[in-house]
Amino acid sequence: MIRIPIKGWWLPALCAVLDAAYSVMNFFMLNPDGFLTLRTSMNRYTAAQMGVLLLAAGACTIAYGIWSSEKRESWLLVLNGLACCAFGFVLTFLNGHRVAFRTIALLIVVMAISIVVYELATARALRGHLADEWFLGAAGVVSVGFALAFLAFVLRWIKLEPGSLALTLRWLGSYFGFSAICMIGLALRLHGPQTAIHRMSGSALPSA
Repeated sequence: MIRIPIKGWWLPALCAVLDAAYSVMNFFMLNPDGFLTLRTSMNRYTAAQMGVLLLAAGACTIAYGIWSSEKRESWLLVLNGLACCAFGFVLTFLNGHRVAFRTIALLIVVMAISIVVYELATARALRGHLADEWFLGAAGVVSVGFALAFLAFVLRWIKLEPGSLALTLRWLGSYFGFSAICMIGLALRLHGPQTAIHRMSGSALPSA
């Protein structure tokens, strides 16, 4: 754990907040029957707002990957952040153009695969810390499921009918909701050692 820059715990925490906000915006557009509401249907302004959230989340992930560059797996975080930024760029600047869902699905595949390798590598390095190991291992398994699902969209094993925006929002909302859980788990894992170090340093100070 000493090799991990624990002072940067707030970066994955901020990324989790941004991912969660994006996920909520996806599901908030759906009414209880699962269809898009007329009031909150996808438009250019809404898409741009969601794109900004993803650009910020990707930037946080890239920053944390660079911050933890002493770890061999840190490049996976940078790759994840770059894919997230690319998705955000599409929503922010290309929402007036026709962009195939296969392109978005491919970006999600890159994000899911990069984070699953990072999670499993970190879980392997944390053997002996059962809670962290189980959490990261379980998150990695779920990430594999998302990667396979979106890969099925890329390879057209699963086809979306024209106008099936509601189903698209469910998939994207589910993935980024899960991503928020992973990032907040990472932030809590990093914040714990930092708190312990502060307590140890405080108890080591000589009394007046």
